[in-house]
Amino acid sequence: MAKTVAYGKLKDHQLAEDAVQEAFTEAFLHLDRLKTAEAFPGWFKTIVLRQCYRILRRKRERAVPYEEADEGIRQTGQTDRVAERVIERELQRSVRDSLATLTAPMRLAIELFYFQGYTLQEISAFTGTSVPALKKRLHDARKKLRGSLPVADLVSVYHQLYEGGRKMLHLVNGDVVEQKLRQGGVQGDILVWREIYTHGPIFAKPEEAGSRARRAKYLEETLGIPGAEYIRISETQEKVLGEVRNYEEVVLWFEHDLFDQTMLCYLLSRFSGLDLGRTKLNLLCIGEYPGVEGFRGLGQLTPQQLGAMSGTWTPVGAEQLELGAKFWEAYTSVDPAYLQELLDRNTSALPFAKEAFRLHLERYPSVKNGLGIVEETTLQFVRDGVNRPLELFRLVGDRLSLFGMGDLQFWHILRSMSLEPCPLLHLRGVASFPGYGQKAEALREGTVEITGFGDRVLNGDEDAAARRGVDGWYGGVHLQGQVPEWRWDASRRRIQGPLTESNSPT
Repeated sequence: MAKTVAYGKLKDHQLAEDAVQEAFTEAFLHLDRLKTAEAFPGWFKTIVLRQCYRILRRKRERAVPYEEADEGIRQTGQTDRVAERVIERELQRSVRDSLATLTAPMRLAIELFYFQGYTLQEISAFTGTSVPALKKRLHDARKKLRGSLPVADLVSVYHQLYEGGRKMLHLVNGDVVEQKLRQGGVQGDILVWREIYTHGPIFAKPEEAGSRARRAKYLEETLGIPGAEYIRISETQEKVLGEVRNYEEVVLWFEHDLFDQTMLCYLLSRFSGLDLGRTKLNLLCIGEYPGVEGFRGLGQLTPQQLGAMSGTWTPVGAEQLELGAKFWEAYTSVDPAYLQELLDRNTSALPFAKEAFRLHLERYPSVKNGLGIVEETTLQFVRDGVNRPLELFRLVGDRLSLFGMGDLQFWHILRSMSLEPCPLLHLRGVASFPGYGQKAEALREGTVEITGFGDRVLNGDEDAAARRGVDGWYGGVHLQGQVPEWRWDASRRRIQGPLTESNSPT
């Protein structure tokens, strides 16, 4: 970072290095003048600038005759490489000329953030400028450069001319987020982590071949996701994790809902068992965004908003890794009491995990009527007059936004609720539900209505689990039969089991 400041004054990389070296020497000799450690960045910046002014006063340029340079090129046979270098230099000159049109504060922010790869917090500490002010400078600079650089893709130029920055990997939860991050100018590789850990059998080590095959079979049977495609994607993702030490930094971009928190905890669990070497792990996890009402996820934000968040992530330490591993172990356990015990502890190291995993326990058949939270919410909306599948999905999704439920999951639940024996819902005009990769146009003419049995269950007069039976996965727990071993007690907000008289259906 000090070299960037020096280069801004000297316009010469070698001289900039000389200035920084001399500044370090001067700083070391006069450390006793520094009153507090916190003041070091600003104090050292002053020394760097002073050295730059000294060099400028004694700087002398040496010119090399064209004939001499041309003869050297021909003798070494490097004409092809020189041609490539000339093109690269010309592009660099174009970029540098464009940067020169920026104000000094904008230029410094661009150099440090894009070319050197420093985080906003690091730049803030060094320059004494607040993070919000730096975000504004980067936004304004990008806007101005897009109009002045003779290229279509500003970000690709920065990647091509990346000078001394960090090689980064960003792990995100969806294609929309990936696209917007790229548009917003976030640097590095981006991997969309494709999984639905809130559906189907979940294992402590899903990366193992046997576990992967079981999940592939279940997801194909229930959601229509081709098993071979699922296995291929999973293997590719795990290969990236296995080579994560090739990156200097990894950033996890996730949200507050159960869908993302299960994904986050799996990744933290995996990272806790890997030798990361010098790879730095970071986390950006949010549950709201200023000015965005009803925040559901990162995909709602604009590329500019996502780009402005770059560098605002926080380092992942041992506490987060350990807690993530514990949540994943509890979530995949065959005993949900372990997860309940974990929720009773201090889990502030992962601030969104507690509410998300508590909602997971609410998916279990309830003590009241044998319905999980999604089924009960669905029945309530239908009884209140919502009879179109698409509208029903939207309303249930909004009410239970902390679940982060996708359409394929909801169609599977709706289909299950309509099956014999003792259906809870009747579907009219719905021949089949859309599968993986299919649009939901076929559902526009369909209707949904509650059955008499569904109405009695909703009133608490019948028990859906006892009459219809249960066959579903809840993390690592597979409930089957008409006497579920585990139930959710909403009044106590706790999981209950094994089944006793105190929590058996009336």
